[in-house]
Amino acid sequence: MSGYRIGGQQEKHLSSSISPLAGKPATSAPLVDVARLLAAYRDLVPDPAVPEQRVAFGTSGHRGSSFDRSFNEAHVWAIVQAICEYRKNDGVDGPLFVGIDTHALSEPAFESTLEVLAANGVGTLISKGGEFTPTPAVSHAILRYNSGREHGRADGIVITPSHNPPESGGIKYNPPHGGPADTDATSWIAARANALIEGGLREVKRVTIDVARRADTTREHDFLQEYVADLEHALDLDAIRGASVHMAVDPLGGAGVHYWAAIVERYRLDLTVVSDTVDPTFSFMSLDWDGRIRMDPSSSYAMQRLIGLKDGFDVAFACDTDHDRHGVVTRSAGLMPANHYLATAAEYLFRHRRGWRSDAAVGKTVVSTALIDRIAKRLGRPLLEVPVGFKWFVPGLYDGSLGFGCEESAGASFLAKDGSAWSTDKDGIVAALLAGEMTAKLGRDPGEIYKGITHDLGEPASARIDAAATHAQKAKLSKLTPEQVTSKTLAGEPVIQVQNRAPANNQPIGGIKVISANGWFAARPSGTEDIYKVYGESFKGRDHLDRILEEAQAMVDAALAGS
Repeated sequence: MSGYRIGGQQEKHLSSSISPLAGKPATSAPLVDVARLLAAYRDLVPDPAVPEQRVAFGTSGHRGSSFDRSFNEAHVWAIVQAICEYRKNDGVDGPLFVGIDTHALSEPAFESTLEVLAANGVGTLISKGGEFTPTPAVSHAILRYNSGREHGRADGIVITPSHNPPESGGIKYNPPHGGPADTDATSWIAARANALIEGGLREVKRVTIDVARRADTTREHDFLQEYVADLEHALDLDAIRGASVHMAVDPLGGAGVHYWAAIVERYRLDLTVVSDTVDPTFSFMSLDWDGRIRMDPSSSYAMQRLIGLKDGFDVAFACDTDHDRHGVVTRSAGLMPANHYLATAAEYLFRHRRGWRSDAAVGKTVVSTALIDRIAKRLGRPLLEVPVGFKWFVPGLYDGSLGFGCEESAGASFLAKDGSAWSTDKDGIVAALLAGEMTAKLGRDPGEIYKGITHDLGEPASARIDAAATHAQKAKLSKLTPEQVTSKTLAGEPVIQVQNRAPANNQPIGGIKVISANGWFAARPSGTEDIYKVYGESFKGRDHLDRILEEAQAMVDAALAGS
C-alpha cells in the first residue's frame, strides 16, 4: 500500500488509488457541461426497471445525476408528490419550508418542487429574493415556527446533494422535528415515488412554474436574517468579538455564501470572506483524491485554498455546498482531520455550556473516533453511539437529552446555549464559528486544544479509505454479519467485539465493525456515492494502524470477491 496525506496525517488507502490530479486546480480536468446537464434533467426519463435509476434515499435524501438518469425531472415530481401525500397522512398541515443550494441541478429541481407543491395546495415558504438556503437554516426555521405549536406544524424540503460533485442533484425531506426524516418516512416516500414513476406520473399533480410562483400558497421567508439574528443563542459571539479573533471563511460557493457577510455586519466580527463567487462548475476548487470535484471541507485535496490561509489567520474554516459540514484550519495544525476537531468540540462544549442538562449525552456515529468515548467517560456523560446518518441524533437534539451529535464526515450540531434545540440537522456554520469561540475563551486554537486532550487520553492514529464500488458490491458489504468474521485477533490483540448493529439503538450499521482494546476498523458502503469506506483507528501508533488496515483489506476483498 502507498500513502497519502489528509490534514497532516499519513493516511493509507486500500483498493483505492490516488489520482495524480488530486489537489490540483479543478481546471486541470474537464468541467461539467452545465447546459448539457440541465437538458438531461428535462429530457431524460428514468427507467424504473433499472435499479440505479429508481428513487432511493441514502443516509440523507435521494441523490444522483441527470446524466445517469438517477436525478431527473420525473424523480423530483414523484418524490415531492409522495411527500405531499406522506405529510397529509401524517397530519402535517402547516407550511413547508423549501431550501436550495448552488448546484446546477438545484434550480430546476426547485422549480419542479414548486410545481407539485402548488398543485397540491401546500403552503410553501421559499427564500426571500431567491437567496440560497443552507440546510441548517431550514432546520432552524422549522423548529422556530413549530415552537409551542400543537397544530399547524411546519416541515421542509432541502434541494441539495451536499458536498457531492457538480453534476449531482439531491432532495431530502425534514419532518416537523426539523431533522432528516427517519427510515420509516423515507422508505414510504421512496416506494410511493417509484410507484408514481412506474405509473407514468399520471397521479402526480402539477401546474406550470409561472402558476406556482404566483400561487397564493407560495410565499417568501427571510431565512438569512432569521438565522443570523438567532445565532447569538448558539454561540458566544461577544467573546469572539471581544478577543478580536482573526478569522477567515471560504463558503466554497455554497448556499451560505451571503450569510457570512450578514454575520460580520450584525456581530462585528473580524471575519474575512475569502470569496463570494458562485459557479455551478465549481472551477475554483482543487480536485479531490480521485481527481473529481467535491466540495468536501474535510479533504486536504479539495481544501487547498483553505489550507493556504493557515498562517494568515488565527482560525479559518469552510463549509460544503449546503453548509451542513465544516472544515477548520488552525495555525498550529493546518487542516484538522474531522475526528480531531469533533473530539475537541465535544470536550469544549460540555465544559462550557452551563445551560445544558447535566445528563445530556455525547453523540457519535460508530465510525467516529473512539477518543470521543474517552472524553465522554472523563466528563461523566453518557455516550450515544449510533449508525451513520444524522437522523439518529434528531430525537436527542430535539428534546435536549443530547448535547452534541457528530459524524466522522465533518457533520455536527449542538444545542443552543440554554439547552433548547438549535438545529436538528447538521450545522456547518455553528460548528465552524465554534472554532473562533474556543480560541477566544481558551486563548489556544483548536489544534492546540486537541494536543492537550490527547496528552491526557491518548492520541489515536486513524484513516478513512474511499474506494469505488458497484451497487452489487455495496449491497454485499452492507449485509456482512459478525459470524463472517472468523479471526479472533485484530493486529495482535484479542477481538473484543464484532458489531453489525449500533450499541445505542441496536439498528444495523450497514456494514461491520471489529474492535480490540486499542484499535478498531469498520467497513461500510457509502449512502450517497458509488464508493465504499473503510475506517481504522489505533491508540498504539501508526504501525499498529497499518496492521489493522491490512487485515481490514483482507476481509473486504474476501467479502467482495465474485461481486
